[in-house]
Amino acid sequence: MLGSALLLSGPLGLGHEMPARSITDVLTEAGWRVRSRDSMALLGDGAGRAGQRVFDRLMSVPGVYDGLHFAQFRTGGRVARLAERLAARPAVPRLRAELDRDPADLVLSVFPTGALAAAELRTQALSEGGERAREFRAVVYCPDVAAHKLWVHAGTDLFLVSSPAAAASVRRFRPKAPVALMPPPVRAEFYDAPGQACARERLAVPAGAPCALLMDSGWGFAPLPAAAAALADAGVHVLAVAGRNARAERELRALAATRPLLRPFGFTDRVPELMAAADVVVALPGAATCAEARVVGRGLVLLDVMPGHGRDNLLHELEQGGAEACGPTAADIAASVTAVLDAPGLDGPGYANADDRPRTAAVPRWEPAFAAALGEIGLEVPPSASPGDAIQVTPST
Repeated sequence: MLGSALLLSGPLGLGHEMPARSITDVLTEAGWRVRSRDSMALLGDGAGRAGQRVFDRLMSVPGVYDGLHFAQFRTGGRVARLAERLAARPAVPRLRAELDRDPADLVLSVFPTGALAAAELRTQALSEGGERAREFRAVVYCPDVAAHKLWVHAGTDLFLVSSPAAAASVRRFRPKAPVALMPPPVRAEFYDAPGQACARERLAVPAGAPCALLMDSGWGFAPLPAAAAALADAGVHVLAVAGRNARAERELRALAATRPLLRPFGFTDRVPELMAAADVVVALPGAATCAEARVVGRGLVLLDVMPGHGRDNLLHELEQGGAEACGPTAADIAASVTAVLDAPGLDGPGYANADDRPRTAAVPRWEPAFAAALGEIGLEVPPSASPGDAIQVTPST
């Protein structure tokens, strides 16, 4: 065994869970022992559940989370500093108890609560010196294009980000922060996704027919069932994934009973195959979903409805090309998707698939850069991808 790692994820959407899964797979394959914990649980059972309820409520009220994100979290304002102090009180001793029970060489956080607790423990260890200073390395992977203040703390040994803008957002709070760039972590199943013809044969989608994949985030920001019905009524084959949204799944299955072009799914592990079968992916601008679609080689239609960091991420995805934005109504979604399907060849990666294989060449493998970055702080992770896939790692000095 090369080492032991503790991954600190979070419960708020799949944008944290999916990178954690990808990183877990790579570390495990490399010979590490890996375990995961929910960062919100570090606050305690009652406080963690309350925090999740508050976040859900903030996200559902137009403008409130935007104000909190852009005026406080993005700037490191008074509310952000108060949130840090309140979270640190329960989170730091609970993380210390976790590591006392089962020590780790690496604590890698993909959620800000975990990043805060690990950085504070690391700061304490360094101030105490001796063996304790070397007990673990604190690493953060921020999936968003802007790392707000709750992500960035002095005790972190390495910040992993996926864009120069994200790196700059880290340095806004720590000008000399150790930062490394890498492509977003994406599970191997997406690089190995089938070609479109093969995927469509498995799913009974005719070759050459327009096909869209709609994915529900679980936040309820857009009417997925109504949009799926509108697209199916317009002659588009629709693969609709409700995920963990049980109500949306029930509605989709009811609609599909009278619409043969609509194929509903609940929570499924067939997303790489579904993306491969589709011509376009409709989703929120979550970093994980967008990265997966780009690896498979599919264009994106992104809902311009997610507040706070969602607005940052939307602009980043549009800037990369191969993506369009649309409004939140069923009519908005149907109009944008049919426009994309009627105008193939839009600029950016993902719209061409000439040899009937996923177009992954435009998206470098992330594993070599991840391994190289951890190597810079003394952690050995033999990369699973070939060395030729690596991109330059640029730690700040």
